[in-house]
Amino acid sequence: MFNASLKQLSTQLAEKKISSVELTKAFLQRIEARNTEYNAFITVNEELSLAQAQVADQMIAAGQASQLTGIPIAQKDIFCAKGWLTTCGSKMLSNFVSPYDANVIERFNQIGAVNIGKTNMDEFAMGSSNETSYYGPVRNPWDVEAVPGGSSGGSASAVAARLAPAATGTDTGGSIRQPAALCGISGIKPTYGLVSRYGMIAFASSLDQGGPMAKSAEDLALMLGVMTGFDARDSTSLQRETEDYTRDLEKPLSGLRIGLPKEYFAKGMSKDVECAVEQALDEYRKLGAEMVEVSLPNSQLSIPVYYVLAPAEASSNLSRFDGVRYGHRAKSYGDLNDMYRKSRAEGFGAEVKRRILIGTYVLSHGYYDAYYIKAQKVRRLITQDFVDAFKQCDIMMGPTSPTVAFNIGEKSSDPIQMYLSDIYTSAASLAGLPGMSIPIGFGDKNRPVGLHIIGNYFTEAKMLNVAHQYQLVTDWHQRSPV
Repeated sequence: MFNASLKQLSTQLAEKKISSVELTKAFLQRIEARNTEYNAFITVNEELSLAQAQVADQMIAAGQASQLTGIPIAQKDIFCAKGWLTTCGSKMLSNFVSPYDANVIERFNQIGAVNIGKTNMDEFAMGSSNETSYYGPVRNPWDVEAVPGGSSGGSASAVAARLAPAATGTDTGGSIRQPAALCGISGIKPTYGLVSRYGMIAFASSLDQGGPMAKSAEDLALMLGVMTGFDARDSTSLQRETEDYTRDLEKPLSGLRIGLPKEYFAKGMSKDVECAVEQALDEYRKLGAEMVEVSLPNSQLSIPVYYVLAPAEASSNLSRFDGVRYGHRAKSYGDLNDMYRKSRAEGFGAEVKRRILIGTYVLSHGYYDAYYIKAQKVRRLITQDFVDAFKQCDIMMGPTSPTVAFNIGEKSSDPIQMYLSDIYTSAASLAGLPGMSIPIGFGDKNRPVGLHIIGNYFTEAKMLNVAHQYQLVTDWHQRSPV
């Protein structure tokens, strides 16, 4: 049961081999037994989950079920859910019970999925290791001494440890893909605007995007079909026809042109990750794909650009919380120091304080043109690089993370090294492109390695097809640490 795919669980529910209440109880019991070890969940509410499961069983009995009806889904604690504690991993929201549902939560509720709990995360999604959470670090199920990645580390850990069949995450600069890679699961960030941000507590509004995390590409396709769709309450939501993301899963890959950005295969990637990536590319060659070298010359600037733009947007977004006013432009270093002291008084953790300080600095008088405007111009160049590269290929591939999961505490005192964990994922985020990670083996200390797949705009079905065909001939996605 715990290793079953979403499709298999759906079949068992439809055939009455198990009820949603029984399935939900089984996962709740597993969470109770194992969550202390991994710290993947912040909040579990048995009463609310079982009430949803009872409704799901009624829908199944009435013939009103969809493929995910009755299946427990873990929700990242960045999505507001009515009646649930919604903390965003922060002390500041430690007693906030949401009075409404985020659009993503609404969509799962409408088809009768069960919210199994709210997963741990880096505070306000600011982090790459899930060590900045007020509720303590999440641990990687493959090695509890290692980080799970961030900021969606709780969701990744929950799926890897089989505490939930699937989970939601959010991705600003790599926060679905990087933890998926480090925990040996699959995760996809769709094209910016496909998933509504309504009710998703903002980090950087021009980058944030919700997406699914699960064991396989097939599972991701089922979840993405639920999560995407136009929402008039989100001004960045795109009006597009509803897609069946499973439609291309079985298509062969003969003739597929895979672009290999030469910048992603230069210095910086560890040997164990490089070996796993090369072996995965060999499998794709066997499946009929052709490798094409492409170039993304401005991708090396993605980290500095990201860490100018994202903190600037974060400082503005956090200013919306009552009693906190960081969004105005400071006129002096004294103003910045006053803001820093205020953020400390409000209970923010060190990483959030650091980003608030950076954000207010680059938006401050005299620095706005020098940093923020310049970063926006470079962002446009990064986007154009992708446009040019996709004229030569259908899809791009490379490592998701430069190394396997590092130890808890290993990079806490070196923010630059921490930020470089997203060196391969941030460029696609800046361009608004879809990206995903799938497990392709193991590296140092038997820790998972992920393959990064980048698609052109609105090619999620093609990306899922590419990932699924690989998973038909390999079993990395089926392996579990427990």
